Amino acid sequence: MKEQRIGIIDIGSNSIRLVIYERTVHGAHRVIDGAKRAARLSQQVDDKGNLTASAIGQLIDILNHFRLLCNLHHTGFIRAVATAAIRNAANSHEVLARLEEETGLVIELLSGLKEAEYGFLGTMNSLDIEDGYLVDIGGGSSEFSLFRGRKLIRTVSFPFGCVSLAKRFTNGGQMDKDQMQALEAMVAKAIASEPWMKEGAGLPLVAVGGTARAFGKLVHARQRYPFAQTHNYAVEGRMAGELLEVLRQLPLDKRGKFPGLSKDRADVIVPGLAVLNAIFKASMASSFLICGSGLRDGLFFSSRFEGQPLLPNVLEYSVSNLAALHPEAPQAYIQQVKQTAMQLMRELDSVFPFPGRAYRWLEAAAILHRIGASIDYYRYEGHTFYLIINSSLNGLSHREIIITAGIASFKTKKKLRQQTLPYESLLEPDDFQHMIRLGTLLQLAIALNRSETPTLKQLSVRVDEHTLHLQPLVGTGPLTVEHQEVEALAEDFSKAWGLLPVLYPC
Repeated sequence: MKEQRIGIIDIGSNSIRLVIYERTVHGAHRVIDGAKRAARLSQQVDDKGNLTASAIGQLIDILNHFRLLCNLHHTGFIRAVATAAIRNAANSHEVLARLEEETGLVIELLSGLKEAEYGFLGTMNSLDIEDGYLVDIGGGSSEFSLFRGRKLIRTVSFPFGCVSLAKRFTNGGQMDKDQMQALEAMVAKAIASEPWMKEGAGLPLVAVGGTARAFGKLVHARQRYPFAQTHNYAVEGRMAGELLEVLRQLPLDKRGKFPGLSKDRADVIVPGLAVLNAIFKASMASSFLICGSGLRDGLFFSSRFEGQPLLPNVLEYSVSNLAALHPEAPQAYIQQVKQTAMQLMRELDSVFPFPGRAYRWLEAAAILHRIGASIDYYRYEGHTFYLIINSSLNGLSHREIIITAGIASFKTKKKLRQQTLPYESLLEPDDFQHMIRLGTLLQLAIALNRSETPTLKQLSVRVDEHTLHLQPLVGTGPLTVEHQEVEALAEDFSKAWGLLPVLYPC
């Protein structure tokens, strides 16, 4: 795909969605527009299994609207796909022909297995996870997979989803005990036909799609979780069953006001949670992991990177992408700061051991420490903290994102305390001290490269009882600015590390 902008249209059974991606001049990718329309296609099927004429007409209007939005953004390529509602319709061929004739779009009809593959790709490119289960409960189908080593091992597509189940097992969204038992029996029968579903017992169950996002928001609100994102949100397995029983007994009007639940999902959330809970129990998973990426993201990556759509390193790509969205500092300077910071940490790790993943925190922080200047250079540290906290930094847990933001934006201990206070419940006892030490270490790396030129070619680092000896081995300048910067930072660094940094002449 050589176009700068690509539109992805997902014709789902519950809703129709558009996402427009842009590739910036600096090589970053971002979403610049999107739209969603509720369609409930799985409920608009006649007695013969045909998608109704009114549903087709509604769909044509939505697709033409989305095509117009793409045109307004000068989108070079539009990829439209259809899933279970059209796939399962008796008149699917006629529907697709009519849609293509009336909209001018070429529409791919995805099989259940292909839908699962794209969902898996979108998930793997946004989470740092090797092994687990994956479930996507859509409106008209539910895909379940087992993956190991970031590769799909087994996949099944069940021909039911939250919308089709709501039509069959609820009365206007309300479900009594008998209907619940009938739904659970049907799901149990389908699960029993796939005995491999227990092969990954003890692994996490990654949940993607609309039902999963709704579930994550419900738990988020119920626990008053302090971090805004639900992507990469770990949830205890018992929560699905607990919320299922609470919501099932609520009248529809009260359910629509339940904290964390959007009104357009009030009538389909109960069957969706019932399937989610049944699959969790049957697979003997350890817990849930909510993923905000899925099918549309997989379609984007497969279109943008046809040769190798699966990212080799999720965190590296995510950090590089965020940095490229805010290219406020020369790349040579950023790379030199990163190199210096990592060298300092390797030497100091023997004095003050850090958790293994701390190297990832510092490397990400070093690359991202100046992105806040894209908002305003003055007080850019605070803007850097905000951008990291509120961006999709994939490959790190919520706790690790907070730590990375604290390191990247570190200025004073007091300011760090103020910034991280709202997220205190997510941090571990030693995290604040980690942020102080790694924050001052990053500041030292910045000071050693203050000229923002490749002045400091090679550096010898040696630690004795009270001093951090910094000896340039090869240099192209007198390092006058760097000497002054290191001296200005020396007191704060010494308080954090118990070591006085000394930069010797070249």
